[in-house]
Amino acid sequence: MNETSPAVRRRTFLLAATALTVAGAGAGDPASADPSGRKERPAVAARSVGAFEVIPLLDAAGPFFLDRQVAFPQATPHAWDLARGVDPGAFGPGETWRLDFRCYAIRGPRGRLTLVDTGVGPDGSPAGGWAPTPGRLPSELERAGIDPVDVDVVVLTHLHEDHFGWSVGLDGRPMFPNARYVVQRSEVAALPDGDAARAYVVDPLRVTGQLDEVDGATRLATAPGRSGGSIRVIPTPGHTPGHQSVVVDHGREQVIVTGDVLVHAVQLVDPGVAYRYEADPDVARRTRQRLLAEARARRTVLATAHLTQPWTEVATEPR
Repeated sequence: MNETSPAVRRRTFLLAATALTVAGAGAGDPASADPSGRKERPAVAARSVGAFEVIPLLDAAGPFFLDRQVAFPQATPHAWDLARGVDPGAFGPGETWRLDFRCYAIRGPRGRLTLVDTGVGPDGSPAGGWAPTPGRLPSELERAGIDPVDVDVVVLTHLHEDHFGWSVGLDGRPMFPNARYVVQRSEVAALPDGDAARAYVVDPLRVTGQLDEVDGATRLATAPGRSGGSIRVIPTPGHTPGHQSVVVDHGREQVIVTGDVLVHAVQLVDPGVAYRYEADPDVARRTRQRLLAEARARRTVLATAHLTQPWTEVATEPR
């Protein structure tokens, strides 16, 4: 998300849904509250795809600042009822809704590490005006046994504040000093003058030579042998002009880290529902319909950023 005010360009939560089952390993059930009032949750099981392991990392969670009907004005009462069955943890009292801010680590052969998105960041980050900061990605990485210096690639699905918060410190130094940061060139080019992403993350990474602007679908890693697989980024525009998702696949197994292709289960049960802040609603709708159709054909598991459980398994036929 990228919300400093309702005027800020917003997300295009893509993906539509017909026939899906949320698979969660208990991730939506809070355990105990910490002193800041946030909920601690049990660790969520990783998923293996060939030689790769995809690990959910919960940076933050909390209520959104707009009521759900305001955020998704086209959603019908029936769609909300269906969505509640898919992701009950997203529904708060009245019209309120809550969401997770989740990143993913992908561990490959020979200890290679890819991180997808970097969350809301510390207090003082651009997301701090509206999102629950500080995030806890550093402690989540530690819990997963990941040292920031060992991360080889950071993929930024897009340049909204809640997806790049831990990319750099408040002093502008990269949090992952040995990584290249992969972003679509069209995403950077579309940033308006004065956008927080440019000063906070793009310019510092250019200074250090770590910003890697790519054009379109790009393979990031390939594992050798029968138990191998690959990681690649694919364009999924609409939420932002240069939004991308990450595909981890091996044979018939596939996980797609969706970024903001979807933000709420209401867009899964009714793919035509637009989000208030998406950059191009028509493109966003077509993107999620296409991605969902392809995912359904492959029995793909979706790894989502903002649903209250990380894994969504797409069934072969609509319900």
